[in-house]
Amino acid sequence: MKKGHQITMKEIAKKLGVSVSTISRALKDSPELHPETKRKIVEMAKEMNYQPNLLAQSLRISRSKTLGVIVPEITSHFFASCISGIQDTANTRGYNVMICQSNESLELEKANIRTLVSSQVDGLLISLSRETNQFDHLYDLYNREINFVLFDRVNEEIPVSKVTFNDVGGAYQVVKHLLEGENRRIVYVSGPEDLYISKKRKEGYLKALKEFGIDIDPTLIFKSDLTTEGNIEVAKAIAEMQPRPDAVFCMIDPVAVDVLTQWKSVGIKIPQDMALAGFTNNPTAAVVEPPLTTVAQPGYEMGKLAVSHLLDQLDGIASDDPISIVLETTLVPRKSSQHFDLKK
Repeated sequence: MKKGHQITMKEIAKKLGVSVSTISRALKDSPELHPETKRKIVEMAKEMNYQPNLLAQSLRISRSKTLGVIVPEITSHFFASCISGIQDTANTRGYNVMICQSNESLELEKANIRTLVSSQVDGLLISLSRETNQFDHLYDLYNREINFVLFDRVNEEIPVSKVTFNDVGGAYQVVKHLLEGENRRIVYVSGPEDLYISKKRKEGYLKALKEFGIDIDPTLIFKSDLTTEGNIEVAKAIAEMQPRPDAVFCMIDPVAVDVLTQWKSVGIKIPQDMALAGFTNNPTAAVVEPPLTTVAQPGYEMGKLAVSHLLDQLDGIASDDPISIVLETTLVPRKSSQHFDLKK
């Protein structure tokens, strides 16, 4: 244990194999608990030198009725949809929302957290930046017993509630669709390796290839930094491959749109020369030519569920014990992956 580390109720709960809410009730001498249970918890708290977090307690007692939200970029259609779900749900329950964007920067993400906590928000909803590859700032929140929920881009190790999509299943769906179209050499364009959605969508890609008995070819897996310049470089590299791939699956739609634009500028026809698919179902995906095959994610629903769970925790309706909420995705097939016109 680090020097100066303050023991939390969550650590006592883990030690005794009970819920955090049980620890909380015992330390408040709740009549709902059996006396022997309370005795064991109180003794363990003393043994572990537990000191109540007075700051966290005061925040819970005197509510600001304000929540903090941190997203990588507000201008993204997906995150805008999440924010709409968060705001609508929070407002109906009497809460205001303060929104910050990290601009995909770890340092700005940390600064946003400091700003929101100093503003005494009652809890936080956080989607991690693409630079976030160390998590001390999140463990600090956890150790200070400040309520927060991670959504979409999460870290699996931190023991807090998370709301994610079935990214493995969504990627599997789209790669299976490409394979059923007789494509066999399929490229996966990933993002930064530490990014949760990069790993999960790659897992779905590999799962589909395995199901169809296709050997994994590392030369067909590319990585972009998710900037326009980085996406264009990847598009050029794929176009120069010999033999060319049959299809390309990009981790998110903005990457696929940049790839499509670059290919069209050099005369590569889609899907005749190479099929193309993305993930997210951004509005742009439906209006580019050809329209982009993608995977739809209900961002509004994600925001709604994430804030509902956070507020339930704050109101004592939900247990403090972390849960995982996983939303399903839907394949949206369009002309970019098919050699014939769709009727719809």
